[in-house]
Amino acid sequence: MDLMNKSIVSEFVLLGLSGTWTLQIFYFLIFFMLYGATVVGNLLIMVTVTFSSHLHSPMYFLLGNLSFFDMCLSTVTTPKMIADLLRKQRTISLWGCVTQMFFMHLFGGAEMTLLIAMAFDRYVAICKPLHYTSIMSRRLLYGFVLFSWIIGFIHTMSQIVLTVNLPFCGPNVVDNLFCDLPLVIKLACKDTYILELFVIADSGLLSLICFILLLVSYTVILVTVHNHSSGGLSKALSTLSAHITVVTLFFGPCIFIYAWPFSNFSGTKILSVFYTVITPLLNPIIYTLRNQEMKVAMKKLRIQRISSR
Repeated sequence: MDLMNKSIVSEFVLLGLSGTWTLQIFYFLIFFMLYGATVVGNLLIMVTVTFSSHLHSPMYFLLGNLSFFDMCLSTVTTPKMIADLLRKQRTISLWGCVTQMFFMHLFGGAEMTLLIAMAFDRYVAICKPLHYTSIMSRRLLYGFVLFSWIIGFIHTMSQIVLTVNLPFCGPNVVDNLFCDLPLVIKLACKDTYILELFVIADSGLLSLICFILLLVSYTVILVTVHNHSSGGLSKALSTLSAHITVVTLFFGPCIFIYAWPFSNFSGTKILSVFYTVITPLLNPIIYTLRNQEMKVAMKKLRIQRISSR
C-alpha cells in the first residue's frame, strides 16, 4: 500500500504514437493484425508440439514454451496499445502500470533464460549426439522451464519491489505506448539515481551478458563441428541459424532499451513496438518456415482434423 499512500498521482498518461486520426486508424489495423497473427501463430506451435507425436523431443518442448512466453509477453502490452489508438485520452491506473511492468519483466526474464536452455539443447544435440537422449531427460527439461519461471520472477520482483515504494507527485506523462520501467522511474518525485543504476545492472547488463553468452555458445558449437567434420558445418549452420536469428531479434531491442535506459533516444518507441509486437510474431514464423518437421506435423494435424469430421 506504500504506493497508494505516498503518491498523489493515481494514473499515468501514455503519449503513444502521435499522428492524425487517419494514421491512428492505420496503426490500429496494423497492430491488430500483427497481434492476431502472433496469438494464432504461437498457439499453432503449442498445439502442434503438444499433439504431434513426431515432435515430442526436447527441442520442440522448449520451442512450445518459448511460444507461450512470446504470446504472454505480447499480450501484456499490445491489447491496450491497440485499444488506446482509438481513444483521445490514453491513461492507465497506477496499479495497472505496475502490473504491466511486472508481467513484462516476468516473461522477458523467463524467455532470456529459456533461450539459454535452447542453446544448451543445440550444443548437446550437435556436439554430443550419442548422449543426447540421456542428457536431455524429461526431468532436466522440466527443470529448465521451472528455472526460467524462477529467474523471471526474481528479475521482475527485484525491480518492482523498489518501484512501488516510489512517490509519484507529477508529472504523470509516459512518453511511450505502455508503462516502461525506466520512463516510469524518471517520473518519481525523489532522487532515483541509485535505482536507475540498479535497473541498468539488472535489465541492461542481464540482456547484454545473456546475449554474449549465447553468441559464444553458438560459436563454440560451430568451431567444434568444424574441427570434427567440415562437412557437418553447413548442417550445423542451418540448424543454428533460426536460433541465432531469434536471439538477435529478442536481445537487440532489449540491449538498446535497457543498457542506456535513461538517455533520450528518439527510437525508443520503435524499439518498444518491435520488442513487444514484432518479435513475438517473428519467432513462430522463423521456426515454422525454416523447419520441415514442423511443417509436416502441422499438415498431418490438419489432415487428421479434416478426416475426423
